[in-house]
Amino acid sequence: MAQPVKKKIRKSNKPCVFCVKKTEPDFKDIESLRVGLSNKDRIVSRLLTGLCQKHQKRLSMAVKRARHLALLPFDGRL
Repeated sequence: MAQPVKKKIRKSNKPCVFCVKKTEPDFKDIESLRVGLSNKDRIVSRLLTGLCQKHQKRLSMAVKRARHLALLPFDGRL
């Protein structure tokens, strides 16, 4: 029988921006949300942004709230 494959846990070398500043992502502060968005306004993964798990989840919820309130576009077009 084949043994189960273990997944490697990769960790980013960058420190979490929000942990360093001791702040939280806020849906009203668009400039702080730009940390986790690509140039096409898509949410970027934790490995690329360097955010910790807690702040990545809060950032994604803040981006979704900002999109719902029309503070951010849903797609990259303006």
